[in-house]
Amino acid sequence: MPGQILELSDEAKDLVQTVQADEADGASLALWVEVSGVGASGFTYDVYFQASSEATKFDAVSEVSPGLLVVVPEKSVDRLRGSKMEVSVEDGSLIIINPNPAFPPGQVAPEGFESATLEGVIAETIINVLADEINPSIASHGGRADLVGVNGNTAFLKLSGGCQGCGMASVTLSQGIEVAIREAVPEITNIVDVTDHLSGTNPYYQAAKK
Repeated sequence: MPGQILELSDEAKDLVQTVQADEADGASLALWVEVSGVGASGFTYDVYFQASSEATKFDAVSEVSPGLLVVVPEKSVDRLRGSKMEVSVEDGSLIIINPNPAFPPGQVAPEGFESATLEGVIAETIINVLADEINPSIASHGGRADLVGVNGNTAFLKLSGGCQGCGMASVTLSQGIEVAIREAVPEITNIVDVTDHLSGTNPYYQAAKK
């Protein structure tokens, strides 16, 4: 289980625990924070209370204050690592300061990327296909594929582990991942690789084919 990914300021802890106290069965709930997509100003988030018992061994669970657990789902761990939740001085709402770029420096975001989202049935189906069919097979060489977001008929994917920086990444994407996704979700006709292959073990970059 990953360690603490998201830090909370003292003010944020107080605010969250105040809201938690008003929730039914508040003591059994954790604060769940996940990346829901990418907007014009960076990542967008879902922040909600949910039973802490629903966290898996792959999620990042940390006790940030006595009685307050924070859960970052596995798919959001890398994108939230090193972030901090604070209370806005302007309106008193919770805000997240995230040092991770929504898109790797030096790469130009492909068309439609900034409006991509992880919400909806199509995104959920693709996430399940990757988890059930793709990642178990490419895990044998340390690879992993994650959905970054969906916009219309386009799915944006990120490869990591053994697939990042690998010269065969485009083959893995076109012959395996694309086929599986299109079979499960016919609505998706365009799959774009937004991996930062330049920072992989074997630096390589090929613009995704549309």
